[in-house]
Amino acid sequence: MLVWALLSAVLWSVARVGALRSSLFSKKGFVYGSIENPENGQINLTKEGALIVKDFMESLSGLYTCTLSYKTIKAETQEETTIKKRYDFLIFAYREPDYSYHMAVRFTTKSCVGRYNDLLFRVLKKILDNLISDLLCHVIEPSYKCHSVKIPESDFVNELFIAFQVNPFAPGWKSVCNDSIDCEDATNRNILEARDRIEEFFRSQAYILYHHFNKTIPAMHFVDHSFQVVRIDNCRPGFGKNEGLHSNCASCCVVCSPGTFSPDADVTCQICVSVHTYGAKACP
Repeated sequence: MLVWALLSAVLWSVARVGALRSSLFSKKGFVYGSIENPENGQINLTKEGALIVKDFMESLSGLYTCTLSYKTIKAETQEETTIKKRYDFLIFAYREPDYSYHMAVRFTTKSCVGRYNDLLFRVLKKILDNLISDLLCHVIEPSYKCHSVKIPESDFVNELFIAFQVNPFAPGWKSVCNDSIDCEDATNRNILEARDRIEEFFRSQAYILYHHFNKTIPAMHFVDHSFQVVRIDNCRPGFGKNEGLHSNCASCCVVCSPGTFSPDADVTCQICVSVHTYGAKACP
């Protein structure tokens, strides 16, 4: 999560929930950080008076106050007047959601009873896991049900309705992060590649069925055009989506505000009046 803020300022102070304001002035009137740690690596002030906050973590969220002052001089009287202006900003840490995909396919089967259905199900899961293992993605929550389906202008056929989720957090997934604790770009890139590979796999099943078999079609085979995929967004603990509060970034996972928390990968921050910080992962 590399969230940074750019504020043009001459004088800067920070106000946060439950904390006192603090400021430190240089000879030119700039503020570099807190009195205890004036050389904060996350805060940089340029010679042009621009304040840059980089590597913005959830704990830095809150109310920021920017105050500037300047003088005006009347040409006729040379009278100087000091003008002061104050600007308040609510700044929130945010991150892109973690993607996963819910997928569903159908296979024909000779009967809804028998061990071959379970065998096909297990083999299919193993094939898909092997297909995406180098991306450190895996198949989770697989399930299937067998139903008799009426085909238009034909008889009933038995079909396996198979559903599963593709997740980018297989064992060892943190190795894609390159020692960074925030690597949703890498995991999302991998899960997109995994989605494409699985889609191509089922597309090839349909091609093989129509081009490599003559009149004899296997009793168990992929049903063409049955592949379905839906993206699922998840937010890390301490983050959630709120379209009403953050309409300019409705798809973002924004840090939970004071009074709310998120303990898991849900996309909603829950109410908790005893929380007084940003990014709470539990309700005391």
